[in-house]
Amino acid sequence: MRTFSFKFLKPCHLVVENRPVPEMTEQQMSDLVVAHLPLVGYHVNEVLMRVPSSVSRDDLASAGSLALVLASRAYDPSTGVPFGRYAALRIRGALLDELRSMDWASRGARQRARELSATSDRLTSSLGRAPSREELAAAIGTDVAGVDAARHDSERRVLSIDASVNPLADVLSDGAPGPEELLLTNERLTYLKAAVQTLPERLRYVVEQLFFHDRPVIELADELDVTQSRVSQLRSEALALLRDGMNASLDPELVAAAERPDGVAERRRQAYFASVAARAAESAKVSGILATPAPQGVVPLPHEESSAIVDLTAVAG
Repeated sequence: MRTFSFKFLKPCHLVVENRPVPEMTEQQMSDLVVAHLPLVGYHVNEVLMRVPSSVSRDDLASAGSLALVLASRAYDPSTGVPFGRYAALRIRGALLDELRSMDWASRGARQRARELSATSDRLTSSLGRAPSREELAAAIGTDVAGVDAARHDSERRVLSIDASVNPLADVLSDGAPGPEELLLTNERLTYLKAAVQTLPERLRYVVEQLFFHDRPVIELADELDVTQSRVSQLRSEALALLRDGMNASLDPELVAAAERPDGVAERRRQAYFASVAARAAESAKVSGILATPAPQGVVPLPHEESSAIVDLTAVAG
């Protein structure tokens, strides 16, 4: 003998009329539910034919099954009403209640939308043209704002992201970065921070004041007692050094070859690249971010306190 489990059903408060009901055993109620389960599927299919595709079959089936179980507990065989007919009424009522709970619009909004549609059809038939908003408002007995609100309610639609037919998930783009993109961005920010901290003092000060503190060039030029063009030159020099310092570890092929590889300027650049890599490796080790290891033979610099990070990657990258 098959038994029916009640565990999968959603919790509900059972209200039973205040009248004597012949007691039924759990086995008898279980037998009634199992024998009439096809009723739930029948009525769910009937409802699904008349509602939008966004309505969930599982939600309706759950509500119908719960109604069937409650019907088995409240059924009174002494009335002479067949259980199937009684259960069908309870199931249909539960499905309607479930649909109402899914609906975004109130009964009043639905009624206003139907009234607007009927009035529009009637006026179109009598006038031979589509009625204006003012004519609709006069016929309904409201103002133009009420007509606009009712029309807005009637034109609103509810779509499902997970619908089986034309799901919105196929056309909606997710702008959030993925795990790989986040990892690469964090690594690039680690190298950017290390590259700024390793700049020569004068270049570092210019970058921090212009980008971190958003100071105007003219104000910084007066402070440093140089011309504005000189500040612009220092900024360009710092950004070029930042770009190469990051690319030396992240994208070495983007670093242009030096005209004099054995010159003093190039040796200073290579020392800067090595210091950036060492500082980034130390920072990544402390913060737990995986970064490219420092070149062999380079002693990592002591970890410094984090400073404000601005998005210089677009400028230095």
